[in-house]
Amino acid sequence: MSEEKAEATSGQSRSVQGSVESVKMDKTITVLVERQLRHPLYKKYIRRSTRLHAHDAENECQKGDVVIIEECRPISKSKSWRLVKVVSRLDKVEG
Repeated sequence: MSEEKAEATSGQSRSVQGSVESVKMDKTITVLVERQLRHPLYKKYIRRSTRLHAHDAENECQKGDVVIIEECRPISKSKSWRLVKVVSRLDKVEG
């Protein structure tokens, strides 16, 4: 029975949306993911954030882009997410 459960959940990967904070590493981006949760006592919504390292094989992302990343097998010590798609790009105005 435990094998059936493992097969049912193995096809689902967790994906989150966030903004690119850093592109200083080769084939790696740092993504800031924000979420809102309700305080258990005061019932007020508070904002929490997490920085995740994601694999960007083509180095296509720029700082400020909004991206969707998906959990995957560990690629390195700190990188276990991969880039799925770029939702919107930050257009930089030169001048």
